[in-house]
Amino acid sequence: MSSPHLLLTGDRLALGMPRDEMLAEYHKWETDPGTILGRGSRFPQAWEAHAEEWDRQLDDRDHARFEVVRLKDKQPIGLTALRVDPRERRAEFTIFLAPHQRGKRFAEEATRLTLDWGFHLAGLRAVWLKVLEPNRAGITAFEKAGFRPTGRFRKSGHWLGQHVDEVLMDALIEEFPGPSAMCTALGT
Repeated sequence: MSSPHLLLTGDRLALGMPRDEMLAEYHKWETDPGTILGRGSRFPQAWEAHAEEWDRQLDDRDHARFEVVRLKDKQPIGLTALRVDPRERRAEFTIFLAPHQRGKRFAEEATRLTLDWGFHLAGLRAVWLKVLEPNRAGITAFEKAGFRPTGRFRKSGHWLGQHVDEVLMDALIEEFPGPSAMCTALGT
């Protein structure tokens, strides 16, 4: 396996370029029941559909993906993505972590690094996300990274047999909790 190509370094994590050779591992993480629950999906995506979507996104300049890498051992532990609307200069944020890496407070730092990239290098005005209301750990991590609740879709999500609200959250550059790892790395 090749070494990760790190793009932006934080305290415990870095954002790197996603690697084709990791695609099977990413697929395992995405088809884990905990990931499916947290993302509000209902079923795992077949390998063929996953690989096809991966290839399609490679050609999409408005879909930026980052491998989340643990610095102490350079191990990949998750993926983040920004699906950019270039006309509006905003993006939808998504994240998932490997099942065995959850509960270690990595989501907050991975989210903050991705926001940092989006605001300070990609020039985004705003980044938004949807999270299921029972996902309290996710909501807390997103708030600590700079997201604020902005509304909800009532009973539009599904959590362990119950219809639940999807909480809408957004982050603005003016509210970025800093300091910026990107500005530090670029010497500004």
